[in-house]
Amino acid sequence: MKLYITSGTQSFLTKMMEEHQNKELILMQNEDQFILIHQSEEDTFFKEPRKYEVITGFGKFPKKGFAAFHYIPVTDEGRPLFEYHFKNQAVLMQKEPNLTAIRVLRPLASDTYLILTVWEHETSYKNWKPAKSFEEAYSKTNTGKGNQKLPKVFPRPSFITRYTIVNNDKA
Repeated sequence: MKLYITSGTQSFLTKMMEEHQNKELILMQNEDQFILIHQSEEDTFFKEPRKYEVITGFGKFPKKGFAAFHYIPVTDEGRPLFEYHFKNQAVLMQKEPNLTAIRVLRPLASDTYLILTVWEHETSYKNWKPAKSFEEAYSKTNTGKGNQKLPKVFPRPSFITRYTIVNNDKA
């Protein structure tokens, strides 16, 4: 399974959704931009997408909600450790209240993985973020904590972007 992301104006992306109603598409927005997500076993129709392979995940993308995109740069030698850790973490996160979907995404054209979590509402994400599961998910993977034989995993700091799912009933 692949996941593709493109950005554009709301009207342009809405038109794309209308033209491709048979595809699994989700429109999201934040204060800076609109993005369109296409999840498929096939190639995308997007002209210049960001491309990811779905490593693991659960849940369907809802018609409304809140999404957090955790972008995490990972070194080549750190990839196996990172993927192993987050495959297990995704299973544990299925128990989180109000978490409707998660995707652990391997980049196809960069070194930056994407952990995409979708929540019923932003409050659920904020309540989860400082919780123990968040600390476990984001602290054990890097060196300096725990086993000193681990390779350097993170070449740069990670960052998070947040989006609201635009009501997708009309598209």
